[in-house]
Amino acid sequence: MCGRMAVTLPHDAMAQLFAASPANNLPAVPNFNVCPTNAVHTVTSDPDTGRKLGAMRWGLIPKWYKKPSDGPLLINARAETVADKPAFRDAVRTRRGLVVATGFYEWTKDAEGGRDPWYITRRDHAPLALAAIWQNWTNPDGEQQATCAVLTTQSNKAMSAIHHRMPVLIEAPDWPLWLGENGKGAATLMNAAAEDALTWHRVSRKVNSNKASGAELIEPI
Repeated sequence: MCGRMAVTLPHDAMAQLFAASPANNLPAVPNFNVCPTNAVHTVTSDPDTGRKLGAMRWGLIPKWYKKPSDGPLLINARAETVADKPAFRDAVRTRRGLVVATGFYEWTKDAEGGRDPWYITRRDHAPLALAAIWQNWTNPDGEQQATCAVLTTQSNKAMSAIHHRMPVLIEAPDWPLWLGENGKGAATLMNAAAEDALTWHRVSRKVNSNKASGAELIEPI
């Protein structure tokens, strides 16, 4: 799965990298402890206006929810079943995006059951473009909120040493296909990353708290 991430890239660098127009409501960076329900940096594409870098709530809210807590918190969607689940199937066909991150966290357990966090990044130091789907949710007052979920798949052999699931990473040449700019076939991209795509290191258990902050959270121990 993918349940926590870090974002350190400046807004203008993100916009330039993805050739996207930045919105005015982007979350502050750097943020070394992005948690579920926080706003995340998300790239979307519109045939009329082009690519946009905007903010979305991390946790997709289906259109039939009357309030965000009406059902489970949908921060991830399984690639294997995303096309079949009522909460996700329309979005994966027509509303795909890229969540931008510098790295993400995953946990293992020690012999006593303690949770040891790991910080995971690209081996080539490039930002992560996480496959996502999104939904504009309208609250009872008629106000809209953009919400999203990150797609996950079964881990590759290397990543399985940390966790059995991993986020779907979209490589730069495939961004147009995933964003719907290059026709159909995006389903072929919902696979595990190459064995050598990622690297990771142990970090402090401070990050186990969703209130922790600061660059020390990603420092190796």
